[in-house]
Amino acid sequence: MPRAVKLAHISEDSYHPYRWTADPSGTASQRPPVPSASTTATFPQHFRAHGIFPNAHDFVLNYPQFNEFSSVGFGLKELLSHSMPGAFHDSGRITNWALGTSDCKERILWMHGPFGVGKSAISQSCADVLEPMNKLAATLFFSRSNPDRNDPQRVFTSIAYQIATVCPSFGEIVSRRMIEHPALATKSLSKQFQDLLVQPLGQVDIAKSGLSGCVVIIDGLDECRGTEGQCEIIKIIAASAHKRTTPFRWFITSRPEDPIIRAMNSPAVSPLRSRIKLPVSRKIDHEILLYLTDEFRMIREDNGLPESWPSEAALALLVERGAGLWIYVSTIVRFIKDENSLGPKDQLRIVLEFAKEVSTKVGPHNPLMEMDFFYTLIMQRLPPRVRTTVQKFLLILSTSFVSPCSIAAALCLSGEQFHRACASIQSVMELQGSDLEFMQINFYHTSFLDFMEDPQRSKDLCIHGDFLTGCRWELLEWLHKVCYRSTGTMFPEPPV
Repeated sequence: MPRAVKLAHISEDSYHPYRWTADPSGTASQRPPVPSASTTATFPQHFRAHGIFPNAHDFVLNYPQFNEFSSVGFGLKELLSHSMPGAFHDSGRITNWALGTSDCKERILWMHGPFGVGKSAISQSCADVLEPMNKLAATLFFSRSNPDRNDPQRVFTSIAYQIATVCPSFGEIVSRRMIEHPALATKSLSKQFQDLLVQPLGQVDIAKSGLSGCVVIIDGLDECRGTEGQCEIIKIIAASAHKRTTPFRWFITSRPEDPIIRAMNSPAVSPLRSRIKLPVSRKIDHEILLYLTDEFRMIREDNGLPESWPSEAALALLVERGAGLWIYVSTIVRFIKDENSLGPKDQLRIVLEFAKEVSTKVGPHNPLMEMDFFYTLIMQRLPPRVRTTVQKFLLILSTSFVSPCSIAAALCLSGEQFHRACASIQSVMELQGSDLEFMQINFYHTSFLDFMEDPQRSKDLCIHGDFLTGCRWELLEWLHKVCYRSTGTMFPEPPV
């Protein structure tokens, strides 16, 4: 099979500095660091627009060359428009289970663990070795903050599209189906699974296609919108594994949330799946120390700092407070690198003072609570006016996903002001692209949004506090006006 299409994404643990491999014994072990796979292509956000150059004007093409797009291509393009292109990814290390060489014979492998322990890094690891061995059928990385990557209606369409790109015979069948019945992509999940996967695969010579035993990776199922959709996806996959209606193995990762646990432990699913629990572990302290040492070396080189910085005691304290949680140390590193600060030495001083103070409050065995304290530090250090702007910005995103351009307009911010507000929290999020109209917002980890939405955790900083709730309808009214001016349609009302 030809190489799968590589597409850019940021997923739950994509900041993870090292590659991981799942151990068939039921735990997770780490491997030495290797370079990340490069991103070679990406589909633009407006790929769904009709025509080659939708709404284009005042431009020149020098020596253009156009190739005829076959009916197969048109069918796959329609399928792609109902998929999650930003969630396709190929990176990682192989597992014995994926190749069928371990004692684990179940066709579903479920790995669960709390946020920030490296689930997505392991998913990427598995994909990186499976893909060149022609054992990777499809990958999906859910993202709660991205509406194109949290929609259950796009799961099986995305999987079908990716398989179509690596198996031409399957692609031709699916393309014809999409041309003849374009509404297929809007049908129920079970109907999609049957018509876009099961039936087309039944018309393919599986042995010759190379699809037998290939792995489908679904990462971060808990970030799929709605618990009903999450559970239905599990049940559909389990039924297929039981009846062998598809030739795939299914690798699913998630946080240990109750609806997913109940679905995975149900009588219809439990006999068909194996499970790996990925806990927060101090066994990786040496890997965290290597990561911090390397990051501080680069910071020294970039800022002309002496070899003696930081001290061994400072590194030891950061490793100790990290307590095996990658998200904590990686967020600290981004905080120290913040270009809008007084420099890395001052940022490290703040972090060390914070770590010493917090250690007396949370003790040595609660890194998840310490993460909340660090998020609090990030927000409290913002000037009051900037902090309020950031809170309003996050409130709009929590209500419904809209473009950065619309958010800036609703908050009456210029492009420069919007960039500055976002840069103030660059240790937890990034902006991709320089043009406000086509810019994308990516959070390094959904735990920051979870924190800002939970009044028990973020307290006065919570975006659903009394003051911001009072601003909510004012902001939504602005969004209505902005949306109507740009599209002629009203902004959808949020759920009450």
